[in-house]
Amino acid sequence: MRAALLLLLLAPAAHSVPVIPNFKTGTLTSHQETTSKVTETIVSEEFNTGFQYSATGTNVKADTYINPISETTINGWTSLGKRPNWSVVDPAKSFQFTETYRGPGLSNRTTVQRVTEVTSVIDTVSSFSE
Repeated sequence: MRAALLLLLLAPAAHSVPVIPNFKTGTLTSHQETTSKVTETIVSEEFNTGFQYSATGTNVKADTYINPISETTINGWTSLGKRPNWSVVDPAKSFQFTETYRGPGLSNRTTVQRVTEVTSVIDTVSSFSE
């Protein structure tokens, strides 16, 4: 045991050598991915703000004119007023008749739902040399 201690005391001192990197060339690469998911709901609503009445046809007639002047008001909305009665002019001939009435309120609602997914990829390469 004493001999081992004596050897340690007599051993030469150890010295460190500085390490200096010796890179001449190199490359650094990077890869990045990002994914985004967007969910949208789009609602479009169309409203009639008043009354609409129309009539068209062939071989028909009205018993009176269409009265566009309002006669009553219900909850702030004005009604159409008097509407004519229609009849066929010559029953021996063919006829065609179309009558359309729209009151105020919601007339159309369109709902579109869509999901959009976007993925972005970034690849970077950096080179260096001495």
